[in-house]
Amino acid sequence: MTTHSDHLHGTQPVVDQKLLAAISSQQRPSKPGAMSTSLTFGWRALLKIKHVPEQLFDVTMFPVMFTLMFTFLFGGALAGSPREYVQHLLPGILVLTVTMITMYTGLGINKDIRKGVFDRFRSLPIWRPAVLVGALFGDVLRYTLASLIVIGLGLLLGFRPDGGAVGVIAAVALLLVFAFSLSWIWTALGMIMRTEESLMAVSMMILFPLTFISNVFVDPATMPGWLEAFVNVNPITHLSTASRGLMHGDVDTAQVSWVFIACAIFVAVFGPLTMRLFRKKE
Repeated sequence: MTTHSDHLHGTQPVVDQKLLAAISSQQRPSKPGAMSTSLTFGWRALLKIKHVPEQLFDVTMFPVMFTLMFTFLFGGALAGSPREYVQHLLPGILVLTVTMITMYTGLGINKDIRKGVFDRFRSLPIWRPAVLVGALFGDVLRYTLASLIVIGLGLLLGFRPDGGAVGVIAAVALLLVFAFSLSWIWTALGMIMRTEESLMAVSMMILFPLTFISNVFVDPATMPGWLEAFVNVNPITHLSTASRGLMHGDVDTAQVSWVFIACAIFVAVFGPLTMRLFRKKE
């Protein structure tokens, strides 16, 4: 306790000087850059998986279930045998499974908003979009894991890509770019929807027709004209065709170009929309 004599002899100013010296002995760290901040939030997404490994259920069991189910249900009827059918099916089922799990990006964002975590993030001196971009970076690992599971299972079932390892890697890379771009839609919806249940319902209403009304399972030429017209403009159809071409060594550059155009549209429209919604929540 400081006494009157301490003040008279100048003790208090000495203590204050020592305290200030201790506080200011180091330079203030520089403000983190956009990329480093985004990677930090991406690491946060991975740590959430570490502490709650059940989150990986959708990227492990879901691809296995879909690949086995559709290969053995439709293989004999459509191609004569499951082994023959898997040559056509596997690139498409890879697109379907990864596209379906992109909605979990929005679910994670929605959960953070409801728990108030976003309020804390907005108080930090960081690049604001890093919160969203980092979450998307973290999900890229989930998409990669799902892709590896589908391809590994396909190889066990007899899938033999004529394009070799290079073609398979190129197809997966194209799929990851598409999934990252598509995830911006669910991120925007995650900002709008009040509950995870409502977001899940809306996401499934969009994803089911988008993925199943495509050329993932059958040739669109076998469909009615009005349905074939929708399938031919569906971005999932272009992605599936491009993936098949890359894996089997007969890639159609026009299809790949259409995929990149779709990705650019998704990011150009829903990226700014998501950031606007993010700022409005302040």
